[in-house]
Amino acid sequence: MINIGLLIIRLVVGLLFVGHGAQKLFGWFGGHGLKGTGGWFESIGMKPGVMIALFAGLAELIGGILFALGLLTPLAGIMIAGTMVMAIIKVHGPNGLWVTANGYEYNLTLLSVAIGIALIGPGKYALDAFLF
Repeated sequence: MINIGLLIIRLVVGLLFVGHGAQKLFGWFGGHGLKGTGGWFESIGMKPGVMIALFAGLAELIGGILFALGLLTPLAGIMIAGTMVMAIIKVHGPNGLWVTANGYEYNLTLLSVAIGIALIGPGKYALDAFLF
């Protein structure tokens, strides 16, 4: 049952990150694409905005795919965790913990899941288990 639980966690969190990456990179799922996301990054002092949007989008997209598949899981966890640390530092941290005040509660939850799975492993229903 633990392995099914790990699979569910990996699939849900990983696919959500794929979606977030696609929002930044392609404007899918209601996102703003590279230009719009880059402009927003610049508005909060992160320059060059389009390049940062590209790196953030790729980290979320690729990290999410790897996480969902359970492939190179420690790397996937680091990629996801890195984007969440930056979201906390640059956007949500000053607002306090609670998401109701645009705080970092959600980001901290995702950060914890990514690090936790990276440390304990993806379970037996993962490509890592078949390949390594």
